[in-house]
Amino acid sequence: MPARILIASPLEAEHVRSIAAAADGTEVAFEPELLPPPRYPCDHRGPPDWRRDAAAELRWGQLLATAEILYGIPGDSGAQLSDALARAPQVRWVQGTSAGAGELVRAARLSRELLARVAFTSAAGVHGGMLAEFVFGGILALRKHFRALERIRAERAWPHFPNGELAGSSIAIVGMGGIGSNVARIARAFEMRAIAVTRTGERHPDAEDAFPISGIGDAFAAADHVVVTLPGTEQTRGLISAKVLGRLRRTAIFCNVGRGSVVDQGALTRALQRRAIAGAVLDVFEPEPLAPDDPLWSLDNVVLSPHTMALSVHENERIVALFCDNLQRFAAGSPLRNLVDTNEFY
Repeated sequence: MPARILIASPLEAEHVRSIAAAADGTEVAFEPELLPPPRYPCDHRGPPDWRRDAAAELRWGQLLATAEILYGIPGDSGAQLSDALARAPQVRWVQGTSAGAGELVRAARLSRELLARVAFTSAAGVHGGMLAEFVFGGILALRKHFRALERIRAERAWPHFPNGELAGSSIAIVGMGGIGSNVARIARAFEMRAIAVTRTGERHPDAEDAFPISGIGDAFAAADHVVVTLPGTEQTRGLISAKVLGRLRRTAIFCNVGRGSVVDQGALTRALQRRAIAGAVLDVFEPEPLAPDDPLWSLDNVVLSPHTMALSVHENERIVALFCDNLQRFAAGSPLRNLVDTNEFY
């Protein structure tokens, strides 16, 4: 018998219809008035102060009681996920809407019994193109002196100066998942040499060279640019230490679009302040949000984003396509894509 799906994250009606059509007979519960209003296209969290009234909360509990599959982690929150699963004894699978869905599962502090009963899948790969574009937008902004050009424009000045170029340079990519693969593909279009850094150092079809993670310092020393795409796990915490950052060339640009916890942010800030490296392109920080008095805000050799560069107006369309593929797999008893490891929560 088809599993009952509950849409637990804000979603456009046309995408709900796509889910319903993906498996004939699948029952889809979608009551948008029970979900937080999105603050912008493809927002999965809603306003922080949004709450259901008593009647809506009762109805939400009724839907949870009969659901077998959740599309989305309620409120993109570990606490709300824990609450939902406590009221959803039949749920067997939760599809997250972020690549870091495993972090929310960890934050939910679920029992081992629940972790064994419920499969969790992430949206890994959906955001790779957006983050790769941000990486190269930031690198170009630094190499082509965009900030200086804005000052020149404001002053109506006419100085001449040399600029950096990407062709012929190297880029080390730490983590060759969806983001890293997209970075390597775009690097090839810029005629750059890509260096893959993976757990075992296996070769990658879009990279000219490869290093194991144990040789990360050597990879950093060999690169003109470094891009970190790693998730936040206990194994990756602090991996990019002051010692590793110290292997970077003075002319290198460091980029992090994975998780802030992977990098010693203090050491990175000091390297940027001393001009020990040329610059940084950052979408993630530790902690978040970045404190208002953090020096990274004011450094002119930093391009930063408030952890928003993965977001796209096409995001829901892509997540739903992934979910529909997984829905077919779930019905057939086949392995799900992007299954979260509930030991490492990745």
